[in-house]
Amino acid sequence: MITVLAGGVGAARLLAGLVQVVDPAELTAVVNTGDDVRLHGLHISPDLDTVTYTLARAINAETGWGLDGETWATMGALARYEAVRPPGSTAAVTWFNLGDKDIATHLYRTHRLAEGATLSQVTAEVTAAWGLRLRVLPMTDDRVETRLHLRDEGIEVGFQEYFVQRRHAVAVDAVRFAGVEAARPAPGVLEAVGGADVVVIAPSNPIVSIGPVLAVPGVRDAVAARRERVVAVSPIIAGAALKGPADRLMAELGMEPSVVGVARAYAPVAGTLVVDEADAALAGAVEAEGMRCVVAPTVMHGPPEAAALGGVVLGAGRAA
Repeated sequence: MITVLAGGVGAARLLAGLVQVVDPAELTAVVNTGDDVRLHGLHISPDLDTVTYTLARAINAETGWGLDGETWATMGALARYEAVRPPGSTAAVTWFNLGDKDIATHLYRTHRLAEGATLSQVTAEVTAAWGLRLRVLPMTDDRVETRLHLRDEGIEVGFQEYFVQRRHAVAVDAVRFAGVEAARPAPGVLEAVGGADVVVIAPSNPIVSIGPVLAVPGVRDAVAARRERVVAVSPIIAGAALKGPADRLMAELGMEPSVVGVARAYAPVAGTLVVDEADAALAGAVEAEGMRCVVAPTVMHGPPEAAALGGVVLGAGRAA
Protein backbone atom coordinates (compact mmCIF):
# COMPACT_ATOMS: atom_id res chain seq x y z
CA MET A 1 0.00 0.00 0.00
CA ILE A 2 1.15 3.53 -0.81
CA THR A 3 -0.01 6.53 1.21
CA VAL A 4 0.38 10.08 -0.10
CA LEU A 5 0.09 13.24 1.97
CA ALA A 6 -1.46 15.63 -0.50
CA GLY A 7 -2.59 19.18 -1.09
CA GLY A 8 -3.25 21.14 -4.24
CA VAL A 9 -2.28 20.86 -7.89
CA GLY A 10 1.20 19.34 -7.48
CA ALA A 11 -0.14 16.52 -5.34
CA ALA A 12 -3.00 15.83 -7.74
CA ARG A 13 -0.57 15.57 -10.65
CA LEU A 14 1.73 13.21 -8.77
CA LEU A 15 -1.23 11.04 -7.80
CA ALA A 16 -2.25 10.95 -11.48
CA GLY A 17 1.24 9.64 -12.20
CA LEU A 18 1.17 7.08 -9.41
CA VAL A 19 -2.08 5.51 -10.62
CA GLN A 20 -0.25 4.75 -13.87
CA VAL A 21 2.46 2.71 -12.16
CA VAL A 22 0.57 0.98 -9.32
CA ASP A 23 -2.91 -0.43 -8.90
CA PRO A 24 -5.07 2.55 -7.79
CA ALA A 25 -6.67 0.28 -5.20
CA GLU A 26 -3.29 0.23 -3.44
CA LEU A 27 -3.21 4.03 -3.10
CA THR A 28 -4.51 6.21 -0.29
CA ALA A 29 -4.38 10.00 -0.48
CA VAL A 30 -4.60 11.92 2.80
CA VAL A 31 -5.67 15.38 1.69
CA ASN A 32 -5.36 18.81 3.28
CA THR A 33 -8.66 20.37 4.37
CA GLY A 34 -7.24 23.50 5.99
CA ASP A 35 -8.17 25.33 2.78
CA ASP A 36 -11.86 24.43 3.13
CA VAL A 37 -14.17 27.42 3.11
CA ARG A 38 -17.88 28.09 3.43
CA LEU A 39 -19.32 30.46 0.81
CA HIS A 40 -22.93 30.95 -0.33
CA GLY A 41 -23.88 28.47 2.39
CA LEU A 42 -21.80 25.78 0.67
CA HIS A 43 -18.98 23.69 2.13
CA ILE A 44 -16.15 23.90 -0.40
CA SER A 45 -13.14 21.56 -0.18
CA PRO A 46 -10.74 22.81 -2.88
CA ASP A 47 -7.92 20.28 -2.40
CA LEU A 48 -10.24 17.29 -2.16
CA ASP A 49 -11.97 18.42 -5.34
CA THR A 50 -8.73 19.12 -7.22
CA VAL A 51 -7.53 15.60 -6.44
CA THR A 52 -10.89 14.11 -7.44
CA TYR A 53 -11.27 16.04 -10.69
CA THR A 54 -7.65 15.46 -11.72
CA LEU A 55 -7.81 11.70 -11.21
CA ALA A 56 -11.18 11.57 -12.95
CA ARG A 57 -9.51 13.34 -15.92
CA ALA A 58 -12.09 16.09 -15.66
CA ILE A 59 -9.84 18.89 -14.41
CA ASN A 60 -9.41 22.18 -16.25
CA ALA A 61 -5.88 21.59 -17.53
CA GLU A 62 -5.19 25.30 -18.05
CA THR A 63 -5.87 26.35 -14.47
CA GLY A 64 -5.14 23.09 -12.61
CA TRP A 65 -8.42 23.51 -10.71
CA GLY A 66 -12.11 23.39 -11.54
CA LEU A 67 -13.76 21.35 -14.25
CA ASP A 68 -12.99 21.16 -17.92
CA GLY A 69 -15.67 22.76 -20.10
CA GLU A 70 -17.04 24.72 -17.16
CA THR A 71 -19.55 27.56 -17.47
CA TRP A 72 -19.93 30.54 -15.15
CA ALA A 73 -23.56 31.67 -15.45
CA THR A 74 -24.20 31.56 -11.69
CA MET A 75 -21.20 33.76 -10.88
CA GLY A 76 -22.23 36.18 -13.61
CA ALA A 77 -25.75 36.38 -12.25
CA LEU A 78 -24.51 36.94 -8.69
CA ALA A 79 -22.65 40.06 -9.81
CA ARG A 80 -26.02 41.80 -10.22
CA TYR A 81 -26.42 41.89 -6.43
CA GLU A 82 -23.04 43.37 -5.55
CA ALA A 83 -24.36 46.90 -6.00
CA VAL A 84 -27.14 46.41 -3.45
CA ARG A 85 -25.17 44.39 -0.88
CA PRO A 86 -25.08 46.23 2.47
CA PRO A 87 -21.71 47.05 4.05
CA GLY A 88 -20.37 44.11 6.04
CA SER A 89 -22.46 41.54 4.20
CA THR A 90 -20.74 38.57 2.54
CA ALA A 91 -23.69 37.79 0.28
CA ALA A 92 -23.01 37.46 -3.46
CA VAL A 93 -19.25 37.00 -3.05
CA THR A 94 -17.72 36.74 -6.52
CA TRP A 95 -13.99 36.84 -5.82
CA PHE A 96 -14.02 33.06 -5.40
CA ASN A 97 -15.17 31.59 -8.71
CA LEU A 98 -17.46 28.57 -8.61
CA GLY A 99 -18.33 27.01 -11.94
CA ASP A 100 -21.87 25.85 -12.62
CA LYS A 101 -20.93 22.15 -12.76
CA ASP A 102 -18.57 22.44 -9.80
CA ILE A 103 -21.39 23.86 -7.67
CA ALA A 104 -23.15 20.50 -7.91
CA THR A 105 -20.33 18.86 -5.94
CA HIS A 106 -20.58 21.51 -3.22
CA LEU A 107 -24.35 21.21 -3.07
CA TYR A 108 -24.09 17.46 -2.58
CA ARG A 109 -21.34 17.74 0.05
CA THR A 110 -23.16 20.45 1.99
CA HIS A 111 -26.47 18.58 2.01
CA ARG A 112 -24.88 15.32 3.14
CA LEU A 113 -22.95 17.06 5.92
CA ALA A 114 -26.21 18.67 7.05
CA GLU A 115 -27.74 15.19 7.19
CA GLY A 116 -25.04 14.16 9.66
CA ALA A 117 -22.56 12.45 7.36
CA THR A 118 -18.87 13.02 8.08
CA LEU A 119 -16.53 14.62 5.56
CA SER A 120 -14.83 11.23 5.17
CA GLN A 121 -18.12 9.58 4.27
CA VAL A 122 -19.06 12.30 1.82
CA THR A 123 -15.61 12.20 0.22
CA ALA A 124 -15.95 8.45 -0.35
CA GLU A 125 -19.32 9.04 -2.00
CA VAL A 126 -18.00 11.84 -4.20
CA THR A 127 -14.97 9.87 -5.37
CA ALA A 128 -17.17 6.83 -6.07
CA ALA A 129 -19.46 9.00 -8.18
CA TRP A 130 -16.42 10.03 -10.23
CA GLY A 131 -15.31 6.43 -10.66
CA LEU A 132 -12.07 6.65 -8.68
CA ARG A 133 -10.51 3.44 -7.38
CA LEU A 134 -7.98 4.91 -4.97
CA ARG A 135 -9.03 5.89 -1.46
CA VAL A 136 -9.19 9.62 -0.78
CA LEU A 137 -9.32 10.67 2.87
CA PRO A 138 -9.62 14.16 4.33
CA MET A 139 -6.93 14.70 6.95
CA THR A 140 -9.69 15.13 9.56
CA ASP A 141 -13.47 15.23 9.80
CA ASP A 142 -13.15 18.16 12.21
CA ARG A 143 -12.97 21.82 11.24
CA VAL A 144 -9.40 23.08 10.85
CA GLU A 145 -8.81 26.43 9.21
CA THR A 146 -5.50 27.69 7.87
CA ARG A 147 -5.14 31.33 8.95
CA LEU A 148 -2.44 33.73 7.78
CA HIS A 149 -1.39 36.96 9.48
CA LEU A 150 -0.71 39.69 6.91
CA ARG A 151 2.40 41.61 7.85
CA ASP A 152 1.52 45.02 6.39
CA GLU A 153 -2.20 45.03 7.16
CA GLY A 154 -1.82 43.59 10.65
CA ILE A 155 -4.84 41.34 10.24
CA GLU A 156 -5.42 37.60 10.04
CA VAL A 157 -7.32 36.11 7.11
CA GLY A 158 -8.39 32.67 5.96
CA PHE A 159 -6.39 30.86 3.33
CA GLN A 160 -8.78 31.53 0.44
CA GLU A 161 -8.90 35.24 1.26
CA TYR A 162 -5.10 35.28 1.08
CA PHE A 163 -4.70 32.98 -1.90
CA VAL A 164 -7.63 33.95 -4.11
CA GLN A 165 -8.99 37.33 -3.02
CA ARG A 166 -5.56 38.90 -2.48
CA ARG A 167 -3.92 36.65 -5.11
CA HIS A 168 -1.24 35.68 -2.53
CA ALA A 169 0.50 38.98 -3.33
CA VAL A 170 0.73 40.19 0.29
CA ALA A 171 3.46 39.44 2.82
CA VAL A 172 2.75 36.99 5.65
CA ASP A 173 4.51 36.86 9.01
CA ALA A 174 2.64 34.00 10.73
CA VAL A 175 0.53 30.97 9.87
CA ARG A 176 -1.65 28.96 12.22
CA PHE A 177 -4.15 26.13 11.91
CA ALA A 178 -7.19 27.15 13.90
CA GLY A 179 -8.90 24.25 15.63
CA VAL A 180 -6.18 21.71 14.95
CA GLU A 181 -5.42 21.03 18.62
CA ALA A 182 -8.88 19.53 19.09
CA ALA A 183 -8.99 17.75 15.73
CA ARG A 184 -8.67 13.99 15.27
CA PRO A 185 -7.32 12.21 12.22
CA ALA A 186 -10.09 11.03 9.94
CA PRO A 187 -10.85 7.30 10.25
CA GLY A 188 -8.25 5.32 8.39
CA VAL A 189 -5.57 8.03 8.23
CA LEU A 190 -3.23 6.67 10.91
CA GLU A 191 -3.73 3.11 9.66
CA ALA A 192 -2.93 4.21 6.10
CA VAL A 193 0.33 5.79 7.25
CA GLY A 194 1.32 2.98 9.59
CA GLY A 195 0.53 0.21 7.12
CA ALA A 196 2.06 1.74 4.00
CA ASP A 197 5.04 0.26 2.19
CA VAL A 198 5.95 3.80 1.17
CA VAL A 199 4.65 7.12 2.49
CA VAL A 200 4.95 9.97 0.00
CA ILE A 201 4.90 13.67 0.82
CA ALA A 202 3.71 15.20 -2.44
CA PRO A 203 5.27 18.30 -4.04
CA SER A 204 2.82 20.57 -2.27
CA ASN A 205 3.40 23.76 -0.32
CA PRO A 206 5.21 22.61 2.87
CA ILE A 207 3.60 25.31 5.00
CA VAL A 208 -0.06 25.56 3.98
CA SER A 209 -0.69 22.24 2.19
CA ILE A 210 1.39 19.64 4.03
CA GLY A 211 1.69 21.65 7.24
CA PRO A 212 -1.98 21.27 8.20
CA VAL A 213 -1.92 17.52 7.55
CA LEU A 214 1.10 16.99 9.78
CA ALA A 215 -0.39 19.29 12.43
CA VAL A 216 -3.41 17.04 13.06
CA PRO A 217 -2.60 15.33 16.37
CA GLY A 218 -1.05 11.93 15.82
CA VAL A 219 -0.24 12.34 12.13
CA ARG A 220 3.28 13.76 12.44
CA ASP A 221 4.23 11.07 14.94
CA ALA A 222 2.81 8.34 12.68
CA VAL A 223 4.77 9.66 9.69
CA ALA A 224 7.97 10.10 11.70
CA ALA A 225 7.68 6.49 12.90
CA ARG A 226 7.91 5.42 9.24
CA ARG A 227 10.67 7.92 8.43
CA GLU A 228 12.94 5.51 6.55
CA ARG A 229 10.09 4.71 4.14
CA VAL A 230 8.92 8.31 3.76
CA VAL A 231 9.84 10.04 0.50
CA ALA A 232 9.19 13.76 0.02
CA VAL A 233 9.22 15.50 -3.34
CA SER A 234 10.46 19.08 -3.29
CA PRO A 235 7.96 21.67 -4.56
CA ILE A 236 10.86 24.11 -4.91
CA ILE A 237 12.97 23.94 -8.07
CA ALA A 238 16.00 26.20 -8.51
CA GLY A 239 14.81 28.38 -5.65
CA ALA A 240 11.27 28.92 -6.90
CA ALA A 241 7.85 27.30 -6.76
CA LEU A 242 6.42 26.23 -10.10
CA LYS A 243 2.96 27.33 -8.96
CA GLY A 244 1.73 29.23 -5.94
CA PRO A 245 3.48 31.10 -3.13
CA ALA A 246 5.54 28.36 -1.46
CA ASP A 247 8.87 30.06 -2.12
CA ARG A 248 7.69 33.47 -0.89
CA LEU A 249 5.95 32.02 2.16
CA MET A 250 9.08 30.12 3.12
CA ALA A 251 11.20 33.25 2.85
CA GLU A 252 8.68 35.41 4.73
CA LEU A 253 8.59 32.88 7.58
CA GLY A 254 12.36 32.66 7.87
CA MET A 255 12.92 29.44 5.91
CA GLU A 256 15.40 29.13 3.08
CA PRO A 257 13.40 28.92 -0.18
CA SER A 258 15.42 26.11 -1.70
CA VAL A 259 15.63 22.33 -1.66
CA VAL A 260 17.87 22.72 1.38
CA GLY A 261 15.11 24.62 3.17
CA VAL A 262 12.65 21.91 2.19
CA ALA A 263 15.06 19.29 3.55
CA ARG A 264 15.29 21.11 6.87
CA ALA A 265 11.49 21.20 7.11
CA TYR A 266 11.01 17.52 6.30
CA ALA A 267 14.11 15.87 7.79
CA PRO A 268 12.35 14.98 11.08
CA VAL A 269 9.66 12.98 9.25
CA ALA A 270 11.14 11.88 5.91
CA GLY A 271 14.28 9.91 5.10
CA THR A 272 14.48 10.81 1.40
CA LEU A 273 14.00 13.98 -0.62
CA VAL A 274 13.54 13.89 -4.39
CA VAL A 275 14.85 17.06 -6.04
CA ASP A 276 14.85 18.23 -9.62
CA GLU A 277 17.89 17.98 -11.89
CA ALA A 278 18.15 21.76 -11.69
CA ASP A 279 19.16 21.32 -8.04
CA ALA A 280 21.63 18.48 -8.53
CA ALA A 281 24.46 20.65 -7.23
CA LEU A 282 22.65 20.92 -3.87
CA ALA A 283 22.34 17.17 -3.32
CA GLY A 284 25.24 17.21 -0.86
CA ALA A 285 23.68 20.06 1.11
CA VAL A 286 20.39 18.15 1.27
CA GLU A 287 22.18 15.08 2.58
CA ALA A 288 23.96 17.23 5.14
CA GLU A 289 20.51 17.90 6.62
CA GLY A 290 20.15 14.17 7.31
CA MET A 291 18.16 13.05 4.25
CA ARG A 292 19.01 10.85 1.33
CA CYS A 293 18.79 12.86 -1.89
CA VAL A 294 17.49 11.51 -5.17
CA VAL A 295 17.92 13.68 -8.26
CA ALA A 296 15.37 13.25 -11.06
CA PRO A 297 13.16 15.27 -13.40
CA THR A 298 10.29 16.52 -11.22
CA VAL A 299 8.41 18.88 -13.54
CA MET A 300 5.22 17.07 -14.55
CA HIS A 301 4.45 18.50 -17.99
CA GLY A 302 2.01 15.68 -18.68
CA PRO A 303 1.07 12.08 -17.84
CA PRO A 304 4.37 10.50 -19.02
CA GLU A 305 6.45 12.77 -16.79
CA ALA A 306 4.08 12.28 -13.85
CA ALA A 307 4.28 8.50 -14.23
CA ALA A 308 8.08 8.62 -14.46
CA LEU A 309 8.27 10.69 -11.27
CA GLY A 310 5.88 8.30 -9.56
CA GLY A 311 8.19 5.44 -10.43
CA VAL A 312 11.21 7.29 -9.05
CA VAL A 313 9.41 8.09 -5.80
CA LEU A 314 8.26 4.51 -5.24
CA GLY A 315 11.68 3.14 -6.11
CA ALA A 316 13.32 5.47 -3.62
CA GLY A 317 10.93 4.45 -0.87
CA ARG A 318 11.25 0.73 -1.50
CA ALA A 319 15.03 0.91 -1.66
CA ALA A 320 15.34 2.65 1.70
